[in-house]
Amino acid sequence: MPLKLTTYYHGKDIPDNLPGTDTFHSKELFLVYEATPGYIPLLIVATDNGRPMARMLAVSRKAKRWLPAILSRQCMVYGSGEMLDASLLGVEHKLQAEAVFEQILEQLTREALRTCVFIEFRNLAVPMFGYRPFRANGYFPVNWLRVRNSLHGALAVEERFSPSRSRQIKKGLQSGAVVREAVTSDEVRGFARMLRGAYSTRVRRHFPSGEFFRQLHTRLAPEGHSKIFIVVHKERVIGGAACLYSDREAYLWFSGGMRKTYALQYPGVLAVWKALDDAYHHGYEHLEFMDVGLPFRKHGYREFVLRFGGKQSSTRRWFKVRWAWLNKLLEKFYV
Repeated sequence: MPLKLTTYYHGKDIPDNLPGTDTFHSKELFLVYEATPGYIPLLIVATDNGRPMARMLAVSRKAKRWLPAILSRQCMVYGSGEMLDASLLGVEHKLQAEAVFEQILEQLTREALRTCVFIEFRNLAVPMFGYRPFRANGYFPVNWLRVRNSLHGALAVEERFSPSRSRQIKKGLQSGAVVREAVTSDEVRGFARMLRGAYSTRVRRHFPSGEFFRQLHTRLAPEGHSKIFIVVHKERVIGGAACLYSDREAYLWFSGGMRKTYALQYPGVLAVWKALDDAYHHGYEHLEFMDVGLPFRKHGYREFVLRFGGKQSSTRRWFKVRWAWLNKLLEKFYV
């Protein structure tokens, strides 16, 4: 079907009345990205005679500060966009949905590769969706792992934990740690400052500006789409977790703690426990940990979160590199 594709580069131009429930492709998250230094969002909306059919939010970010932008700017998409028209929903309409997705994908690929070294689609809810459009546009898949905790059912979250994990939670609380949702801007700043220190020494992945977390707190939290939990000991933030909520699913985006300085308080453990417990009591179906690594490499964070009772499963991420010769080489290696 021929669609009109509109690309939005500024939040003020995006209509307020767009339908949809996927937080990862919402105007609200666009505004969070737009206000965060180093992030450049774009939103593509597909319409048919003025009727919104689908949308896709992507964000580019600079991964290495010491490299020129053309060599370090990456484009990320969480999920595969959102179908907004009821005629595209359901398994029986998969072919129509993939046709709409392909048109948006072509547009995004042209837009993003002007300035980014590669495009990455991650955290796909349905790993097989869009296989043909991805391959037709030169993307290649890389096997990945996902870890999700099931939250529905009669069991409380603590009953799914390993015995050692349950003991650590009990000891941490007995040692004076308090776990709660961040309320003030100072608490959010303390959380971001603590987490940056934790990531810089132990976690090898991108970490955003502190403004990102402030924007989550001020823009998404009031609507119930985000929460920041903090672990506090003697009025100091020693751990925490940042979560995003979309439909009936919860996502733990960032978490960590000062595990060496405050070993007896187990701040990283308490942060994840609080995120799971809160999601369970608010009726979410699952909590997914956003980045648990490649399946063929040991990953400390994945081993850490699996002891909270979650299950790992295979998924994939899709990549496309700016340079055609390198992309073809990687296609031969991974496909």
